[in-house]
Amino acid sequence: MKNLKLLNLLLLAVVVLSASCKKNNDEPTPVTSVNTIASSISTNTTLTANTKWILEGTVEVKDGATLTIEPGTVIEAKSDATSVLVVNRGGKIMAEGTVSKPIVFTASVKKLGAWGGIILIGKATTNRTAAQKTEGFIQFDYGTDKVDNDNSGVLKYVRIEYAGLAYAPDKEINALSLYAVGNGTTLSYIETFYSNDDAFEFFGGTVNADHLVAYGTVDDDLDFDFGYNGTIQYAVALRVPEIADAKDAANGIELDNDATGTAATPISKPIVKYLTLIGPNGAANTAANHAYAARLRRSAKFDIQNTIFLGHQKGLMLESSDVATAYQNGQSTIKNIIIATTSSGSTQVPYWNVALNAETIFTSQTSFDAVFKVSSSNNQVLAVTDVKLTKPFDTTAPNFRPTSDSPALAGGIQIGAFDATTDWTAQWCRWGRYDQ
Repeated sequence: MKNLKLLNLLLLAVVVLSASCKKNNDEPTPVTSVNTIASSISTNTTLTANTKWILEGTVEVKDGATLTIEPGTVIEAKSDATSVLVVNRGGKIMAEGTVSKPIVFTASVKKLGAWGGIILIGKATTNRTAAQKTEGFIQFDYGTDKVDNDNSGVLKYVRIEYAGLAYAPDKEINALSLYAVGNGTTLSYIETFYSNDDAFEFFGGTVNADHLVAYGTVDDDLDFDFGYNGTIQYAVALRVPEIADAKDAANGIELDNDATGTAATPISKPIVKYLTLIGPNGAANTAANHAYAARLRRSAKFDIQNTIFLGHQKGLMLESSDVATAYQNGQSTIKNIIIATTSSGSTQVPYWNVALNAETIFTSQTSFDAVFKVSSSNNQVLAVTDVKLTKPFDTTAPNFRPTSDSPALAGGIQIGAFDATTDWTAQWCRWGRYDQ
């Protein structure tokens, strides 16, 4: 009997200790020091969560070096300098946070474009035949390697705030810029918070990504070019109405093969599926340059599946005859889509647009619908309120989950990034105004 009581006491102690350990692991790590990173990283380096790290100037992770970042670590870019983190070819970043301890890249001043952001440069295939220079105020080579399984490391449960430094027109740096990044790299559960240019831009490469969040992007939420061929799945973007690029069209997706629309191979053809892309829905003070749900142009091809485009000021743009032809003949596909554009007065904005000789391919609503609305595609054009997401336009506490009677869940097919029960943005993502 005594042995049984002793065993029970031991079991109780184990349970209590386990609960205590779990609670402690979930709590933020106390910060006990501040250190500055102001030079390149050429040997394996670890950033610990008990230190606040100040990023100053261009910090490059060089070939052969690995930068490891502990869960819960905060890296604060100095906002009065051209701060940017570059993981160059052959270097690696191992930044794997958790849902309760995301790794946060932020800035010392809460403003749009306070710092450059994160740049990963890999060795995967692009459609360039000569070395290219990265965009922005820093110049690194990329573009001629062919190592499609190249591994630049891990970004998981990572938040990138106030990035997207505008150095000069067409010389901006995005929140997360991905140059020829290979599919050995892991990109998962990453939020960009108020990027002053694109949220995520893929310059060629083969990397896949999942559970991406773009909030308050000034330019494009997802941008692809230079022969990108990979898969993006489970991504959400929420645009803030009063913020959009004053010099350019701000789109949910922007897709090019290259800057001039050549047929250089491999052709850009991203697979994007299970996306929920939310526009400003014509709210008060909506900035003029909020534009297309998806701008598909310059000889690119596409495979868009199980996606919701909701409340954009314009619909799908097929911008050139070759883009329209590829869609008409099945080389590009759009399937299981719900699109609901905003209204202009009492009239819903057209859900499709064509330009630059694409008018010769799709000459009318009927000719476009013959492809877009074919029954096997299961595409739906709805009013915004008929999509029935819970709180998709709430910029302080959004809820993108469909209600139980939403067409996004009809027929056993999930359309969009969320099912009816799970909010995978909970706890690690941030919402609200950028200056608070």
